[in-house]
Amino acid sequence: MRHQIIAFSAAVLVAASLPAFAQSTDPAWLDAVSEQLARDQQCQVEYFVNIREGELAGRRTFEARAQCRDGRQFDAARTEPEAEFTLKICEVTVC
Repeated sequence: MRHQIIAFSAAVLVAASLPAFAQSTDPAWLDAVSEQLARDQQCQVEYFVNIREGELAGRRTFEARAQCRDGRQFDAARTEPEAEFTLKICEVTVC
């Protein structure tokens, strides 16, 4: 029993340390973010976190944070009918 608890605890710890993988009802918009970041910021996206899809005043909204292979992160946001995402680099802030 003790070995099972230790094994379970180790599995939970490993799972918690992995990056969050994106879940989307329409993953095509994530492809569009990746393409725009590659074109505009020379960022090769490794993964997305904090993905949000919603609706504001009857228009669909899309938001996500992209992690680039070189370590940079960008927040991307778009409200339909806009075609391009607004990209903002995530910088270190000191309070």
